[in-house]
Parts: sequence; structure tokens; C-alpha cells
Amino acid sequence: MRGIGWAAMAALGLAGALAGCSMAAGETPEGGIDTVRLVNAGEDPANWITHGGTYSEQRFSPLAQIDRNSVGDLGLAWFADMDTARGQEATPLVMDGKLYVTTAWSKVFAYDAATGEPLWSYDPQVPGETGVKACCDVVNRGLAAWGDKLFFGTLDGRLVALDRDTGAVAWEKVTVDQDKSYTITGAPRVVDGKVLIGNGGAEFGVRGYIAAYSADDGEELWRFYTVPGDEGDDAPDYLKAAAETWSGDALGSENGIGGGGTVWDSMAYDPELDLLYFGVGNGSPWNRAYRSPGPDGRGEGDNLYLSSIVAIRPDTGEYVWHYQTTPGETWDYTATQHIVLADMEIDGRSRQVLMQAPKNGYFYVLDRATGEFISAEPYIPLNWSTGMSEDGRPQMNPETRIDITGQPALVMPGPLGGHNWHPMAYHPGENLVYIPAFEAAMLYAPEANWKPDRARGFNIGFDLGAGDLPPDLGIRREVQGTIKGRLVAWDPVAQEARWSVEHPGPWNGGLLATGGGLVFQGNSGSEFAAYNSATGERLWSFAAQTGVVAPPITYTVDGEQYVAVLAGWGGAFALSADGALIDNMHPVRNISRLLVFKLGGTAVLPEEPDFALAPLDPPLSKASAEVIELGRTKYARYCAVCHAPGAVGSTELPDLRRSGALENRTAWLQIVHGGALSDNGMASFAPSLSEDEVEAIRQYVIKRANEDKAMEAERAKTRITRR
Repeated sequence: MRGIGWAAMAALGLAGALAGCSMAAGETPEGGIDTVRLVNAGEDPANWITHGGTYSEQRFSPLAQIDRNSVGDLGLAWFADMDTARGQEATPLVMDGKLYVTTAWSKVFAYDAATGEPLWSYDPQVPGETGVKACCDVVNRGLAAWGDKLFFGTLDGRLVALDRDTGAVAWEKVTVDQDKSYTITGAPRVVDGKVLIGNGGAEFGVRGYIAAYSADDGEELWRFYTVPGDEGDDAPDYLKAAAETWSGDALGSENGIGGGGTVWDSMAYDPELDLLYFGVGNGSPWNRAYRSPGPDGRGEGDNLYLSSIVAIRPDTGEYVWHYQTTPGETWDYTATQHIVLADMEIDGRSRQVLMQAPKNGYFYVLDRATGEFISAEPYIPLNWSTGMSEDGRPQMNPETRIDITGQPALVMPGPLGGHNWHPMAYHPGENLVYIPAFEAAMLYAPEANWKPDRARGFNIGFDLGAGDLPPDLGIRREVQGTIKGRLVAWDPVAQEARWSVEHPGPWNGGLLATGGGLVFQGNSGSEFAAYNSATGERLWSFAAQTGVVAPPITYTVDGEQYVAVLAGWGGAFALSADGALIDNMHPVRNISRLLVFKLGGTAVLPEEPDFALAPLDPPLSKASAEVIELGRTKYARYCAVCHAPGAVGSTELPDLRRSGALENRTAWLQIVHGGALSDNGMASFAPSLSEDEVEAIRQYVIKRANEDKAMEAERAKTRITRR
């Protein structure tokens, strides 16, 4: 469709609208989803046919039946319980009065969008042991539609096409090397019959790419690698140029470190310019001093195209332009966060812009035709950069650049970013971008004598245990109190916040803006709420019984407006939340549900189950300091990503301090080394850990459990004294 401009598209859209004028609102015309419908998705607010609502990914709906005056009457219309108690991050699609949604473990469900009647479901049977390949929970973010099919990626790297009416498999394609730690959690997009999908796994040592597959049969049409490999003279020009920004000779080779740069989430498309935009992730390992070594133990080079926004031709995968948000990426500052396209006046000139608030804390506005830098300002406090040059290059703070042998550095933001995967929304009437912002620093300490492990564990080159807090409730509470989550209404022209709302919990969800003057968002305080889009005033809320991090959508059936959101606590922050601070943190259990609202809805959720952590009752800690330190280092590399740094436990996965196997060396060994629970996601770590190292990890967890048991006892005494 290259060369087809907006005028032609508008004509096509009008023809399609006239041809279907006798159909009911929300009905899909014969032939299903095609280019005309996708390009004109903004003119079809009854449905939600692509991940961000439209190709521009604005997540704005003009629907206004639910508005600032009527939202107080919003009630639950129906709900559906899910069969997975893990993080839920998906955006549903709605077509022809039917709602389709993916859940954790890459399952798919279809419902009647008005009544909630189940229509069909599909389970791709992802092997449980795939869970150890996922950095940030076994989540899935959604589907794409084309023709009469739905497309989604599975955690183990397959692209699957389903019949939209029945859920039957039309075809499936393995898109990754399944012997490596690739995963898919992001939603695909479809452009002109090409299904576009990336993958994740940079923390585990893979090489990133995005690829296009035929919607008809899954044939791979092209592949765009984001970092150099070992192609040499056969590499395309854009990779040859990138190679000049790296050092070292192991990148991309069979025994190399991968390089990272995975394309695990954001995409947007401009049909007039015929440009596909996507964000590139972090380096592998994070620590550039190991990834791209320079003199004196320091890393060197910008390491393209890490942490970059890249524009390509969707027909061929041809490179057009790029902009790097974090040159020489070192802190897991991905640029895979939500990309939004819009047209607006800046300095008296109409501009076609691309906007992004990536992890590094800057809000960027670029010219989307050329990649020209327009402006950038911090949307949260940050210290890795001291400012932005006129040409859009961040000025680095040398105190936060970590070499191999140097001192650790406390850097803001940390690896969870100032904004993570949770989608923003843009309200064209307000000319505001709504950002689910997050504030948390991390102590980055180089891991001594780091070597890549291609079998298991985080390959990041930093010691995730170096910042473990002492077993002192006061210090831990003080540190936890610095973590904040807020909804920020950002003016992209003035590059400043118009208003912001701090949430009861820091990990707040994706966003939806509507023509009714509302912004909908969930948060980790088990609340789903509606805010005035102009002022931030909270106008309505619903007690969801679990954290809500997924983004909402809205649609109509028979002229009645609905708002839908997938609820279910999980993801990167949920896995690392400090269970010892349960009173401060407002942690919640996972209750995975699809919640659907309408005006006058009267459905009621079941009574919320009681939730309390069992008292800590570990065996006595008798191991030597040397054994415990060995366990600490191995735990930090191989266990912390799922079971939390410092073994503080979470409310989603088993808290190892409370594990029934903690008292039994043999049972612990059978699980960690023997893979006894691989079907549940706990694969064997025998390829990476010896039996003695597994035992050392047990002894470290025993020590930590005893420390926190004593802390809890002290806290109980304090409560009694206060009474």
C-alpha cells in the first residue's frame, strides 16, 4: 500500500462506510478486517479492532455516553474469572459484538461483548518450564486481527492464527530459536496482510529482531535485526553502520553475548508516510563495560540500535531512520514503551509528531517523517543525565556510568523505568498525553568476573543482590516510601505536566481517554478509576479486589457504551515487591478477571477472599558466612528475578522464606536442581548450578527468613506498645 495517501484512504473509508450503512453499529462487514478498516479505525468507535485503538496508538475513543456527568452511574455489567493466577496485561479487541482477550500463559478467550457469555477458548499449551525464560512474568498483551483471523504470540515464541468465529487454529509458526531464552509477550500488529511481531529475552543473552509474516499462511517475509551480528560483509548497510558503534568480537556470534535490543512491545504505523515505528530494548548484558568493552574497564560506543525508536517500511523491512533515546544504554533503559502518533502545532508550525516516554525519564517529541528531534524534558526526577543538547543527545552524568571494577551507583530511574510497558493515552481535545509514571531508583553494582550463562539466569552484568537492604524495618520502610506511582497529564508542546495524581500503590496501569472528558486507569491499590481529563479530579472508582495494570478499552453494542479492563496483579514490580512491608505497600493477591462496566450495571463481584501471609517459621540458620555469601550471589543472579531481590517474597509467586521445602535439603534439591515443579514454571537449574550451590541458596534464604522473622517480632511488639 506504499504511496497510498490520506486522501485515497479517506475515499476508500467513505466507500466502505456507504457500502455498510445498512449494518448495525459494531457489525463487521463481510470479509472481516482489512486495510480500509484498520486505517479508519478511529471512525468506528463501536469496535476496538487494533491494539491501541488505531494505528496511531492514541488509545482515545470519541464515545461520550459515559461522561463526566454520567460516570457516577457506572456499574459492573459482567465479569469473567480467568483460570490463571498470574499477571494480566492484555488489551481486549472487540468486533461484531464479540470481545477477544489473551491472558497469562498465552491463552485466548472469546465472549459476547454485551452479556459475557463465553463463546470459545484456546490454550496453546505453553510448557511450564518456559516461565524461567520470562524476565517479568508469564504475561501476554494482546491480539491482532486481519480478515477472519486473530493473531497472537505465545510465551514460547510461536505466532498463532485462530479462526475468529471458532477459535480453531488456522496455522502456527515458530518465530524464534526455542533453544535460546526468547519469549513473546507483546501484541502483534497487522499492516496490509503482514503480521508484525518481535520478542523478548535480552536479559538472558539473545539478539533482538522484528519480523513480518504472511497473514495467510505464516510464511516469514522479512526480518529486521536491531543489533549487529556476525554477518560481516553480508550485513545490510544499517547494521554495518551500527557495528561501528560497538566494540568486542563476540557480538552475535554462536558463542557470543547476543547483544539484546529485543522488540518486545511498542509499535505504531502511519499509513500516509507508510512508516512502521517500533521501540528497541536494552542491551545484553545491561552493563556496557562487559557488552562493548573499552579501555580501563569501561564500556564504549553508542551501541546502536539499543534503546532506539526505529522507522522502517512495513512492506520490506527497509530501514528509514532512527533516534536513540539512551546512547550506550547501561541501565535497562528500553525504548519499547508506548509510541503515540499525533498532529499538532509547535512553534507556529503544524507538525506530524511521534511521542514517547521511555524508561529513561525523558518525554520525547520527534518529527515522525524524518526522525528529527523536536524536544525532550524529564517527566520524572532523574540523575543519569544532566540535560539534553540542542540536537537531542542526552548529556551523561559520569557518576552514574559504572565500569567493571568501580563503585556502585544509585541511579534514578531504576530498571523498571520512569514508565514501563503500561500504555499511555492521548486526548486530542485536551492535547495532553497521560503517562502512568513510576519513581524508583536502583543501586547498580558491577558483578565481579561476570561471564554469560546461556542456559539459565539473568545475564545483565550487575549484582542484583548488591542493593539488598539490611534486616531493619525502619530503613526498608524509608526506602520503600521513596517509590511512587502517579498519573501525569503531560503537555507535549510546553513539555510540562498540566496535572498529576499520586496513586495509593506505585505500579499503576495503562490508560484510556474518551470523548466524555474522562481518563480511565487501574492501579496497584486494587482500584479502577475514572478521572476528569482536564483537571485530574477523580470522579468514580471501583474496588477491583486485585491490582489492575492492564489498559482499558471502550466500545458499544446496540448503542450502549461499555468499558472493559483485564484485572490481575502481576508483572515485574509485583514479583519484586517487599512482602515484609505489607502494611505500607498495599500488596494484593492475584484474582484474575475481566471486568466490564456500563451505565446502570448491577453485577456484583463475589466476596473478596481473606488474604494474610503465614508467619515466618524457618529452621535455624547454621551455615557459615562463606556458604551464605555464595548463596547470596547465586540467588541474586538466578532467583531474584522471580522471587524478589533479598528473598523478600511477593504475593504472586511462592515466597521462598515460607517454602515448605526450606527445611528439607533433599526436597529443595529436587525442585531447584531436579526440576520437580517444572510443569508449574520452576524449571531445573542443573545446567547452571551445582548441588552445592543450590544448597548454598537454601542456606541464604534460611538466613534471610530468620532475619525477617526477628523483624516481624519487633514490629508486633511495637504494635502492642502503641495500643
